[in-house]
Amino acid sequence: MTSEEVYYSIALTRMTGFNAGMALRLCQAMGCAQAVYEHRRDIGDAVADTTPRLRQAMQHWDDALRRAAAEMEFIDKNHIRALTLGDPDYPQRLSQCPDAPVVLYYKGTANLNQSYILNVVGTRHCTTYGQDLVRRFLSDLRQLCPQVLVVSGLAYGIDICAHRHALEQGYDTVGVLAHGLDQIYPPAHRDTATQMVSHGGLLTEYMSQTDALPNNFRQRNRIIAGLSDATILVESAIKGGGLITCRIAQEYGRDVFAFPGAVGMPHSEGCNRMIQSNTAALLTSARDFVDAMTWTTARQHPEAVERQLFPDLTADEQQVVSLLQQTNDLQLNVISVKTNLPIGQLTAMLFSLEMKGVVKPLAGGTYHLIC
Repeated sequence: MTSEEVYYSIALTRMTGFNAGMALRLCQAMGCAQAVYEHRRDIGDAVADTTPRLRQAMQHWDDALRRAAAEMEFIDKNHIRALTLGDPDYPQRLSQCPDAPVVLYYKGTANLNQSYILNVVGTRHCTTYGQDLVRRFLSDLRQLCPQVLVVSGLAYGIDICAHRHALEQGYDTVGVLAHGLDQIYPPAHRDTATQMVSHGGLLTEYMSQTDALPNNFRQRNRIIAGLSDATILVESAIKGGGLITCRIAQEYGRDVFAFPGAVGMPHSEGCNRMIQSNTAALLTSARDFVDAMTWTTARQHPEAVERQLFPDLTADEQQVVSLLQQTNDLQLNVISVKTNLPIGQLTAMLFSLEMKGVVKPLAGGTYHLIC
């Protein structure tokens, strides 16, 4: 894409007051952002629903063009790519959305038009249960579909968990930011963000010197939804950003899935209600997801081996797992009493389950069942 189109696209976002839908309609009507500038004096003739205020504002581009020139210097200095609507690297899934940004700022290596793209979102106050769900889901998905781009928002909780576990599995992962690329929010995730630049990327519609304001997070959720084939919700209260992303994904005609949680738990209520109301499909495993999406899997190759949610268990091991499924995070002596298994035998058995990736020990002699 030409530098002139980048220049006018950046300026246009400011001219339209960051109204992405209006900026997109103007570009579509005129063919490109530069043409919008060239027809700035008769813009109302091309797009009928422009307001008198916008038509008046479109007469004066000087400030917007100066800001665009400064931004182009910034992105050039920091090796950031500006992706405009006509750029072949602009995410095509997102371009189909009625409020797609006319320009995106991208620092990374991942293909934003990869064959399979999903996003994983949820509460910022996730539990161990939610973290385990994300870890096991991405681990199992890697065995089924080695080439998937994982998208999230780099926020606390489920977002950062998704990014980190995606990196662990060798997946590329992209974080969609609610601010410019001159900062990382929250700062605690800077190290992960640095890794993502080489194994995925950072993406935003916001220019430098844009702070992470509350409304920006709501706006960036549409990009998370629009980039992806599907949205996966992992733990959400009755209100939250993850639910906003799910709603937008539905409006875009994308698939939405949710992992169920324990009845009555605050961070499961949003997921359970979506499943109950049929606004999200029930998800219990990577296999569920792949089958629902009809994605081509590694199973189709002779060397592939399907990985089960739990490996083969002995009768006594299954007894322990069933107990922890009913009441998780139990101490060794409690498990012994409830299963009637001797402490010595149980200790060896729990070690075996730990090696199989089924349980993990916690502080105080407590054992946690990994989903």
